[in-house]
Order: sequence, then structure tokens, then C-alpha cells
Amino acid sequence: MDAKNRISELIDLINYHNNRYYNEDSPEISDFEYDKLMKELIKLEEENPKLKRADSPSSRVGGKPLDKFNQVTHKIPMLSLSNAYSAQDLRDFDKRVRDSINEGVEYVVEFKIDGLSVGLTYNNGIFEKGATRGNGIIGEDITQNLKTVKTIPLKVEDNEEIVVRGEVYISKENFETINKIQEEEGLQLFANPRNLAAGTLRQLDSKLTAKRPLDIFIFNLEYIENTELKTHSESLEYLNKLGFKVSPNYKVFSDMDEIIKHIDYWTVNRSNLPFEIDGMVIKVNNLSQREKMGYTAKSPRWAIAYKFPAEQKKTKLIDIIVEVGRTGTITPTAILEPVRLAGTTVSRATLHNEDYINEKDIRIGDTVIVQKAGDIIPQVVEVVKDERTGDEIIFKLPEKCPVCSEPTVRLEGEAAVKCINISCPAQIRRGIIHFASRDAMNIEGLGESIVTLLLDNKIIKDIADLYYINKEDLINLERMGEKSASNLVNAIEKSKQNDLYRLINGLGIKYIGVKGAKVLAKNFKSLDEIINADMSELINLEEFGDIMANSVIQFFKEEKNIGVIKKLEDAGVNTKSIVSEDKGLVNIFEGMKIVLTGTLPTLKRNDAKEMIEARGGKATSSVSKSTTFILAGEEAGSKLTKANELGIPVIDENEFLEMIEHTSKEDVEMMIK
Repeated sequence: MDAKNRISELIDLINYHNNRYYNEDSPEISDFEYDKLMKELIKLEEENPKLKRADSPSSRVGGKPLDKFNQVTHKIPMLSLSNAYSAQDLRDFDKRVRDSINEGVEYVVEFKIDGLSVGLTYNNGIFEKGATRGNGIIGEDITQNLKTVKTIPLKVEDNEEIVVRGEVYISKENFETINKIQEEEGLQLFANPRNLAAGTLRQLDSKLTAKRPLDIFIFNLEYIENTELKTHSESLEYLNKLGFKVSPNYKVFSDMDEIIKHIDYWTVNRSNLPFEIDGMVIKVNNLSQREKMGYTAKSPRWAIAYKFPAEQKKTKLIDIIVEVGRTGTITPTAILEPVRLAGTTVSRATLHNEDYINEKDIRIGDTVIVQKAGDIIPQVVEVVKDERTGDEIIFKLPEKCPVCSEPTVRLEGEAAVKCINISCPAQIRRGIIHFASRDAMNIEGLGESIVTLLLDNKIIKDIADLYYINKEDLINLERMGEKSASNLVNAIEKSKQNDLYRLINGLGIKYIGVKGAKVLAKNFKSLDEIINADMSELINLEEFGDIMANSVIQFFKEEKNIGVIKKLEDAGVNTKSIVSEDKGLVNIFEGMKIVLTGTLPTLKRNDAKEMIEARGGKATSSVSKSTTFILAGEEAGSKLTKANELGIPVIDENEFLEMIEHTSKEDVEMMIK
């Protein structure tokens, strides 16, 4: 058999077995036999590149790394949904629907999969393009990465143009497996399955994406030519026949009370599913009724997403430990019997301070209710006092620092208990970790474990010592080979050229965060000027008050701090302000308040924030009537909703990048209008 025919035969055979394995859960051959077929196909395609078909399953292993993702304008806008948080919200939605169409209505209720929303386009039966949702209008072209997802068909039996929308996710089991591997290799754990799926899909090297077990559920037929479908449920059945893995366990209802019962069931039982869901989606089933109802600027009127309340679980509080932060604050932390909560296994929860523990009467040995604040930070909500046995132990914060054994104090008017020994090893360690962090000196590769390694081996004693490290000091350390040592030394060297505000923030001056550091760097030309500034100069700075100004003065009165700064200067660390004028930038955003929300296609949020502030704007965190405009990305959420309600202009990353090319504030104002 010639190569062309054998390649076609292998593609059809492998695609058949993929469908049996991934969609029908009924494999016919072993993994060994499957791998043998795939290796033969890859070898033939490498020898005959012109014969490689667009639907070849060999693309599942990934292609050449990209420099960046190209942007894609969606054929059909990928809108977000308005949210419901209560049964009454759902009844109000039902009333709006019935009042709008004046006839009977059916709803399809589906799981709201907690993953990353993507759009897939097929032409002539071949998977042609896949993109992230982005801001709903423009997304990123991640076709190469999506081809590695085994449950996305590369070919379907319909030659019309088809656009579908789905949610890419990672199962709970696979998430736990990946995190176990991360832990065994001493790497950072992933926060939750959604973040892992999103990060994996945005890898520039699709071969890395192919190594992760991504999956997808298709939940909407966005566009199709020449096919008559009357309902959403019909479209899901049709997509299923074409080989798509459609949204599971969807149900059709005609009564909102029955829908509410259905949602109540899954609110309690969602943890039994093999994947994470964070709510349920309710959609009008009849497509002509949908057309009649139409859309708002950002969401369809015919659908709503019910968001589950924060998941709560009961567990045992085994112990309370304390940790010393970089400012000496002693923070109590609850050690819990591990419990699965909102997508991750939780075994610790912050208890904030002594007042928090006393108010909730939290004791060692208590049975407690835990949840994640904002589905992110584990916290103890309440104590189940009915389950107390009398063996519980009342906790008191230590009177001596657990690290340096110096007395602890609670300053008047503050909730925190502190170690005030500035030479406390714990404070030094935390201070160095903060100095190297992303918002400070941004030294890549210098994380918590490496800082601890350097301190334990007496290679450093303070932040300035970092700039005197040689590669030879590192290569014999545990987990440090020659390449890692070189990378770290180079990253430290690179940080010498940072702007002054990063150094100020890295010094860890009490009450001075990123914003305060930028104000100082903007108003003084050098660190020397700040050191020599008096109270009257500091107190008149924008957003500065007595407390912040006094903190700056007291910090630079300490001889030890001045000694560290001298070591930094001697090492060549920049201590001068790099103002925006030096970069040839114009204050095109002067006087503007700009809110960033959602995940931008290519820019990191901190980078976008710096670009705004370098051009005279103010990046704020909350939406109000004084907000000039919103820079919105994917999963923009409530800030975008509020902006629409207030009539505040919303722009995407493309428009923002176009804005910053302008040299006139007036041009920017015209663009916003």
C-alpha cells in the first residue's frame, strides 16, 4: 500500500478508536496498540509532509512553539450571562421571559462547568480554528493547543460552516494527580482545576499542552448553515451525533419551581461529580423565542446563570500554629483535617488574629464549618458547638516570638500581636521573599524555598546580600544545578535596572505598598532625596497622611536600614527614579480613573496597570461614576455589569493597545467617546 492510502487508513482508524475511547467509553484496543498506530502515522507524515491531512490525529501531540497568540474576531459574539443568586432571582427571570414572549416556555438546564470558555469553527467538516472567549468580541487563536484536546473532533460529518462553544476543563481526579506530581517535584501547586486548565490552554508550546489531560463539554451551537433546528435541546442532540462531547445531564423543564428543586439537588450533590461546577445555566429552549427576546449589550435576555453559594464543609480543627510575617505580625493558622472544598483539598485556614479567634470562640479540637472567601481563601465560618466533648483547648497567642523568643507585644489600637525584634530570622526571611516578589524587584526564580535555602546555608543575611551572590555559591546547593544557578544570578543582575518604585516597595516600609512607592518615586528623583525628605514634604504628597509619612521617616532613621541601602548602592542597584518622560511617554491618561477587570488576552494585569500609570492615569479597583473607562478581558464579571449599568465606556485590549500609540490626551478622549 502506498504512503497516501496508508496515511488515510491510519487517520480513519485512529479517529475511530479515539471516538470509542473518549466519547463512547468503550475501547477496542490496548494503549500499546494505539501508540503503535500513532507512531506509524507520525513517521509516515514526517517522511511525506505534503500528505498530512488537516484532521490528522498526529496534531494531538502538539506543533512548533509560537511567539505569541494571534487575535481572532468571533463570528458570533461570545457573550457572558447575567447572574442569579436566589430562587427569587430565578422567578423574576421566568416572569421577564413569559412577559416578553406571551406564550408557554420550556427551559434547558445545564451544569455551569468551571473551566475556560472557547469557540470552535469547522469548515467542510474540518476543525479550522479555536479561540478563547477574550472580551466576547475578540479572543486569542489557540487552535494548535485545542487540537491536543482528545475530545474535540478534528473532523465531523457535516460540510457546512459550524461554530460551537464549549468549556475546557480538567477533571478533579486528573487535577489531584497533577498536583501530587508537582508536590513530589518540589514545584508550586495549582490553586484549582480552572486555573490549571486556563494556564495550560495559554501555553505557547502546544507540546506542553498535549501533556495535560484537558477535556471539553460543548454547550452551545453558535452558528450553522442550512440546517433547520427548532430547539436548543435538538441542537445538542445533533452535536452529539456529529461526535461532540455535549454538556452532560442537561434537562428540559417547563416549570420554574421544578427547576429550583433541580438546582437545590445539585447545590448539595455537586461534589459527587467528577468535574467542578460553580452553578447551573437556564436557557429558553425554543430558538425562535430566543430570537424574539434578543440581547442586551453584554448578555442574552433568554438565559441566566445561577451561581452556587460558597460551598461549606464540616471538618475537625486539629491544631493552631502561628507564623511570623515580614513586619513581625504573628498570624494564627488553623490546621484542619483535609477536606475537599470548591475544587481543592483544604488543610489550613487563616484565623487572622486573636480577636477573630475569641469572637468565634475557636478552640483546638473543635468541629468547624469552613468555606472559601470568594471561592479562594479558606476561612473558618463557625464552630459546631453542639459537637464539643469538653476536651477542646482554648488557644492563646504566644507571649514570646516562636522564632527568636523575644517578647511579643500588642500595640494600642491594633488587633495584631507582633514580634518587634527587627533581627528576627522569620522577619528577615519574609522580608527577602517580599523584596524578590513580582510587585517589588520581580526576581524570577527567587521564591520562598530558594530564599530559605540561601538563609539556611548562610549565603545571605539580608536583601543586599543577594547582589553579592556568585554562581559558585549556588551550584552545590540542593535543587541547584549549574543552569538554575546561572538563571538565578542573571535574574538578580537584571533586577538592578528596575525603576525606583520597585526598590522602595521591596524595602518593606510599613504602610507603603506599591501605590505609595509609586507616589514617592514620582515626586522624588532618587532614594537619597526620599531619605532626606522632611515631614512637611511627605505629608503633602497625594494620598499620604501622617501615618505613612511618619513611617517613611522612621524607616530611614534606622542605621541598619541605611547600611543595607548603602550595600545595595555599592552593588549597582538603581536608586534613581525612571520617570515616564525619560521613556518618551506622554500623559495621555492624565486625570483618568481606569478599572481593569477580567483576564486580558496577552497583557498581564500588572503590566497593563504600569502602562496606565506611566502615562499619567490612575488604575483603580472599583467602578464608580467617576471611572473614565473599563479595560475588560475574559470573565470580566460584576465590574463589567456595573459599568454597563452606569453607562461607563468599556474597551478591550486591542483598543487599549491602539490608545497607547497616541501622543495626545484629546485623541484618547475621542476614542473613549
